[in-house]
Amino acid sequence: MAALWSATAGIAAAADTPLALDTLPVIGDRPEAFDNRGIKAEQEEAALTPGGVTVIEDDILHERNTATLSDMLRYVPGVWSASHSGSDSIFISSRGSNLDATDFDRNGVKLFQDGLPVTTADGNNHNRIVDPLSARYAVFARGANAAKYGASTLGGAINFVSPTAQDSPSAQFLLNSGSHGQRQGRATASRVFNDRFDGLLTLEAKTRDGYRDHDEMRRRGVYGNAGWRITDDIGTRVYSQYVKRDLELPGQLTRQQFESDPDQASASARAGNFQADLESWRLADKTTWQIDANRRLDVGLSYEEQALFHPIVDKVIVPGAGVVFNGLLIDTDHRDIGGMARYQHRMGDHDLLFGLNVGVGDVEGEQYGNAGGARDGLSTRVDQNAHNTELFATNRWRLTDRWTLIPALQIVHGNRELDNTSVASGAVNDIEDDYTGVNPSLGIIHHRGESFDLYASVSRLYESPTTFELADDVAGDGSALDAMHGTVVEMGTRGSRPIGARGFWRWDLSVYYAWVRDEILSVDDPAAPGTSLSTNVDRTVHAGVEALVSGGLALDPGARHRLEPRLSLTLNEFNFDGHPTYGDNKLPAAPGYALRGEMLYRHAHGFYTGPTVDVVDERFADFANTYRVDDYELLGWLGGWSGERVTVYAELRNLLGEAYVSTHRVRDVAAATDALLNPGEPRSVYVGMRYRM
Repeated sequence: MAALWSATAGIAAAADTPLALDTLPVIGDRPEAFDNRGIKAEQEEAALTPGGVTVIEDDILHERNTATLSDMLRYVPGVWSASHSGSDSIFISSRGSNLDATDFDRNGVKLFQDGLPVTTADGNNHNRIVDPLSARYAVFARGANAAKYGASTLGGAINFVSPTAQDSPSAQFLLNSGSHGQRQGRATASRVFNDRFDGLLTLEAKTRDGYRDHDEMRRRGVYGNAGWRITDDIGTRVYSQYVKRDLELPGQLTRQQFESDPDQASASARAGNFQADLESWRLADKTTWQIDANRRLDVGLSYEEQALFHPIVDKVIVPGAGVVFNGLLIDTDHRDIGGMARYQHRMGDHDLLFGLNVGVGDVEGEQYGNAGGARDGLSTRVDQNAHNTELFATNRWRLTDRWTLIPALQIVHGNRELDNTSVASGAVNDIEDDYTGVNPSLGIIHHRGESFDLYASVSRLYESPTTFELADDVAGDGSALDAMHGTVVEMGTRGSRPIGARGFWRWDLSVYYAWVRDEILSVDDPAAPGTSLSTNVDRTVHAGVEALVSGGLALDPGARHRLEPRLSLTLNEFNFDGHPTYGDNKLPAAPGYALRGEMLYRHAHGFYTGPTVDVVDERFADFANTYRVDDYELLGWLGGWSGERVTVYAELRNLLGEAYVSTHRVRDVAAATDALLNPGEPRSVYVGMRYRM
């Protein structure tokens, strides 16, 4: 069993010794692949980050139902993520990113696989979210703490690290099943052929009927990688992936519909046969040269293609006036090239990192009217291009045994170009602009003692608009939106301490405050429901508290029986700052607080069981703060058994049958009759198993 907790907990410098890993709770001694830094190295580096970083291991994901990325991120503080209806379609916000009508865009958090960008060059995560079960572990660096990866986004970055034959069993099988027609199977085979070659292949199939009408999902996936150790110092690994997903979308409900029947789909979703069908493939390579004990070079390149078929807006018909809006069906092809290079050099008390990320992407295709999920008249020819370059450097400078200084600098340059052509008029929505930002940061860590750190930092944020946002610019005059930028300060503490002779507790606490300028926010366009209007907002404030506390307490001298609590708490304060219309109103979509926890009993022979809780504050669904989405409390139960080869679990969710809203759309001023709400998961049960050979 491995715990999810802040990667930095329990890793600190003793007053008179270098950083040590002896207190790091990594269970299981897995070998590290030549081209993979390994989770211990990731945790050691995270410990030298002056801010919030969380490492999530795969073992914890197999002890419960992990159906979506939101399940994976459940205990990451500072992150608000939920599935719209239990399927792959999710909402994700970190430190107040993405709090507007374009939650389908999922911008504000940059995604990486094995250090290579998955997020498109313009910054959106619209089409594909990384499957959490395809990762050996993931690192979520929140906000400006993502400098290690070169990301400058408000929410930070997630790096998903793939399993390899070097750190996996020879065969592995996963099965799960449960409420709402969920069925999933995964089979993985891996082999280390000799000291030079290894390979791994995973096949996956997943189906889900959904707890709402018009909510079915079918997904098939193939994931693989192969490693070649070219010399004793140079190795390369090729990654491949194919995913085909057919996803129905149930649409949003009015408050009255939600209260009368939360399982129903919206009338427009049924009539318009809303879907998000995706077929994608990706090929990548990463090569590592371990120059010597203190120097390392990583370079990589990735290419991905996606085909999206996406009926998303129904016709609007007014009696007596006929069709006033023909709906929207998106049929586009996406191509993205990503590149990275990282050079790390340790020199005495200095640990230097120099990096480069490059992204080039284009979108071509058409937009049609929507006739029940079929193309109904070509309306727009789509041609969008973006490129992005991030140069960055950091230095972890060990001033003394007690102090580490971390200066960093990032330079971001990007271009966005939009050439969407209206078929009816021939008019071209021609928007192009360049974006350049220089982002310095300075952090410091005070090693108070063994397993106890204090840290603080000040950083600059910079985030360019996505092509979605440029296409929907409220100005409508061909001008481009400005990039979002700002300054964030952060301070906190992390560490671990014993509780008497039989227990311990770990903590990670971050407090941050960001002054943001020109934040890009969007609202639904009342003239074209389902589409949005974007604009720069002069000043906003993003502030919060992020806390993760966990521990263990032996109930008997032999530690055969123990309790393991875990609690993640997020406090949010996201506001307009002197807006001419909204004053100091709260930004919508994120709750004021979110608490998620569990208290598990574990036996030395592998049995575990205990309750889980969710306590979520109310939030607003509009900028005017007139439409409140209610708070809620959920109770669940988790139990299972984990052995050397077999893990089995049963998870019960929402035991009390609470009716609640998981996610919602955002308006300028929302009316009580607006269809905004996505109901949360009702009472559900899931069972699953993993077998490792």
